Amino acid sequence: MTAPAHPAPHGGTSTGAAAGPAPAPTGLRRFAAAARAAREAPERCELCGVEVAPGAHRHLVDTEKRALACACVPCALLFESRGAAGGRFRTVPDRYLTDPEHVWDDGVWERLQIPVGVAFFFRNAALDRLVAQYPSPAGATESELDPETWQGVLGGSRLAQVLEPDVEALLVRRVDGRCVCFLVPIDVCYELVGRMRLHWQGFDGGAQAREDLDRFFAEVARRARPVPEDARPEPEDVAAAAEDAVAGPGGVRP
Repeated sequence: MTAPAHPAPHGGTSTGAAAGPAPAPTGLRRFAAAARAAREAPERCELCGVEVAPGAHRHLVDTEKRALACACVPCALLFESRGAAGGRFRTVPDRYLTDPEHVWDDGVWERLQIPVGVAFFFRNAALDRLVAQYPSPAGATESELDPETWQGVLGGSRLAQVLEPDVEALLVRRVDGRCVCFLVPIDVCYELVGRMRLHWQGFDGGAQAREDLDRFFAEVARRARPVPEDARPEPEDVAAAAEDAVAGPGGVRP
């Protein structure tokens, strides 16, 4: 039976049920509600706390924590110069480069000893060493890369010569018996890692992961520009970089 209507305190009617706040979500609904609230919350700069507009999102590399931090444009501009604020934060640039003159054959992959068809390489300035990582179902997996392999396989490319430590990477893919290489912002590599974790199925990733990988590299190729001639370092700088790579941490040759 429906409760009879009674006059409400300010006119109108009441069904007899007291109005109150909606019950809090329970069970799995509370996790879905929390995730929805997080998606809808505005992004904020992790340095100054200001709300970041959708088209003004930048990333910084926290070189002490080895992590990416979201930033507004003014904060990102503060850390574009190497060594700013003691060098802890470095702004991730937005350049995409390719070197059409440098040919990568299938033997490159054998020497790199990467077990999957995609990897990225960057220099960790704080540890003074080269790092190789590749996407996997568990996230970014690190692979050992000795300095002589870096110099012998990757060092001949102009992309390696202009690579900025910590904030840029060489993104390499093996496809149809050859390798393609791009210089990209480091945050793009971790975006790829996240996408692969999302779509990965089975032992080899599955069809959906491969299709997404094709779309990802098509977009990288669309944005990439040939490395300019004026980006080529001076010969003495290249020689010094090669010497440092072979010497390893502390400047001691193996």
